[in-house]
Amino acid sequence: MKKIIVTALALALALSFTACTKVDPVGEVEPKDEVIEEVEGTVEETEEKAEEKAEEEPKEEAAEVKVMTHAEYVAAELETPVVVETYVQGKQSWWNNKGTFYTQDEDGAYFLYELPCTEEEYNKLVPGTKIRVTGYKAEYAGEIEIIDSEFKILEGNFIAEVFDATELLGTEELINHQNEFVAFNGLTVKEINYKNGEPGDDIYLTLSLGEADYSFCVEVYLTGTESDVYKAVGELNIGDKVDVEGYLYWYNGANPHITSIKVVNE
Repeated sequence: MKKIIVTALALALALSFTACTKVDPVGEVEPKDEVIEEVEGTVEETEEKAEEKAEEEPKEEAAEVKVMTHAEYVAAELETPVVVETYVQGKQSWWNNKGTFYTQDEDGAYFLYELPCTEEEYNKLVPGTKIRVTGYKAEYAGEIEIIDSEFKILEGNFIAEVFDATELLGTEELINHQNEFVAFNGLTVKEINYKNGEPGDDIYLTLSLGEADYSFCVEVYLTGTESDVYKAVGELNIGDKVDVEGYLYWYNGANPHITSIKVVNE
């Protein structure tokens, strides 16, 4: 009996000693788990606060685009921002991802100088295409133009009818139709000069009406050398009477860029 009791006491003592000296490996990593949970909780809390702050702060709204009427565009100061909606009428050139265009709406015309566009975009801007243009109003030798601009194609189509400006030649009113598609009828050929002295570049024409002479130009970038108008001008004779159509460009005075010419000798 004593032996049994002694054995039981010895066993209890051994179990007690083992429990006191045992190291729990899980207990060693528990503090690390607590740190991770605390960090994760901090990140989540930061994200929530950031989202709440973003919702509380008022969002900046894009500035409303103020599209100008043609009259407002004309009245705008040079070197100020302008926004117009207009329609492509003539394409003068494309080079180095920039295109130059004659454009017009029902009230007046705009000259877009070196409008940034890819060649693909340039090809899409066919006559009649409606675009919104944002840029700056500028002047070069009397020509009013829009520069440093960008555009967006809009729904709509418009081709301007030619305006007969014959009676306005030599008047102050003519400039009010700058860059429009215009016609001048019954003029007489006085001089024909090729830039650089030979075909292949611009052609400068002096046409007269009554006693007054006026300067016109076949702009090679606008028409090319293989166009009907370029060839027709090359076949003119001094003294021919002609009707012309083109865009009322300005270079130190009226200098229409001719797109068609017709001999009307009687």
